[in-house]
Amino acid sequence: MVSGTRVTVTAYALLGLIMDAYKLEPYQIAGRAAWMDKYRYDITARAPGENPPTSAQVETMLQTLLADRFQLRFHREIRQLPEYALVLGKNGPKLHASAPDATWRTRLSGSGLVNELTVSKEDMDQLAKQLPTAVGRPVVDRTGLTGRYDFQLSWSSDAVSTVPSEQERPPSIFIALQEQLGLKLESARGPVELLVIDHAEKPTPN
Repeated sequence: MVSGTRVTVTAYALLGLIMDAYKLEPYQIAGRAAWMDKYRYDITARAPGENPPTSAQVETMLQTLLADRFQLRFHREIRQLPEYALVLGKNGPKLHASAPDATWRTRLSGSGLVNELTVSKEDMDQLAKQLPTAVGRPVVDRTGLTGRYDFQLSWSSDAVSTVPSEQERPPSIFIALQEQLGLKLESARGPVELLVIDHAEKPTPN
């Protein structure tokens, strides 16, 4: 939370701090220890200057804090890991082409259990980049579609099976893509850049 120049973090684990500081998904962090996702920390910091910090400035503040207080040291590697390929479904796409004068926009809403993505003038590469948080793996666009589309996608976070959904809630992200957009996710492997933790320590209180 940012209020003026004050930045407040409440009940965050080290892994969460690393993800926010370096804009990573969980699968992009290797070398983790159990305590890094177990212990929670409250942090209060003040940004330099008189104006509220930007997102990039907050990320820089977190990176400095991780190095100073957690003694975080890491390196980056490219590894071949499981991913998903976004491809066309059996009966083809169910997408509405955007109007030539449409404006790009995207909105993700939901309670965490039920999610809804509403977009305008979005291409398939942009959609693929929004899916890793929902599926826990990288997603690459292999649909072959080059247009821009308007669509709405609703799914349930806990419906992880690939069987048809119950009527009282949206289906899993896998079924939702097939039923609502005519797309599907296929298992694949590909190069993924990882942040590999070499060293980290539990910080002492102020």
